[in-house]
Amino acid sequence: MGKKRLARAFKYLWLTVVSFISVFPFFWMIIGSTNRSIDVTRGKLTPGNYFMENLNTLLASDQGFLRSLLNSAVIAVLTTILALLISSLAGYGFEIFRSKARDRLFSVLLLSMMVPFSALMIPLYRFFGSLGKTPLKIIGLNTLPSVIIPTLSTAFLIFFFRQNTKSFPKDILEAARMDGLGELAIFFQIYFPTMKATYAAAAIITFMNSWNNYLWPLIALQTPDKRTVPLVISALGTSYTPDYGLIMTAIVIATLPTALVFFVMQKHFVAGMLGSVK
Repeated sequence: MGKKRLARAFKYLWLTVVSFISVFPFFWMIIGSTNRSIDVTRGKLTPGNYFMENLNTLLASDQGFLRSLLNSAVIAVLTTILALLISSLAGYGFEIFRSKARDRLFSVLLLSMMVPFSALMIPLYRFFGSLGKTPLKIIGLNTLPSVIIPTLSTAFLIFFFRQNTKSFPKDILEAARMDGLGELAIFFQIYFPTMKATYAAAAIITFMNSWNNYLWPLIALQTPDKRTVPLVISALGTSYTPDYGLIMTAIVIATLPTALVFFVMQKHFVAGMLGSVK
């Protein structure tokens, strides 16, 4: 019994240390948002009374924080909706419709995951830049669609939906086809409601990636009115004398949407991730 108690105590001690390390950045972020910049640099770990002052300064600044929240929300929501629709259709098709070239094409698709985004930036920049002199300039550089379009379909999401589709009961498909339903009707009326957990998990991943995306928006969005939240927060930290209390306040606000989405859909997220490895 002594060894078991010692092992249990060590386990809980280890979990406590790991939990503290994981939670401390969030604690520091919240505490910092309630203090002045000088207090943050001094490492003050107690709450202050400056949160509303920091918030008013942030909203009244010339950084366009409110506008950036709207831009990020539009990009993240549209990207999530369209990416889920396109990727789920592709994943469903790869698993349900069999052909000789299917696995080869899917292998090529998975190989595209090995290409770093830094290798795609120049081609993407030149492509969207060339649209500025055409009728498609509405999706060219310095537009929100130029940020959304490159992320509408990813190899990871297609792979994720295909793996989950493997657990989808094929008998339902055959019964629906015998009843005269078309493939699109089967997808939207049967597959979509059945795979809610998978869509929830994919939605969380896609929304968080889109909301926190920094590198491509930094290149594609070239005017202050088009900037997203990560770009504005980065700009706040590049001044000669950064206001760390202000930066912490901006980070707290920027964290709320992703945290809210995750906690609302947490149960579905776990179920969807478990379903992907069946």
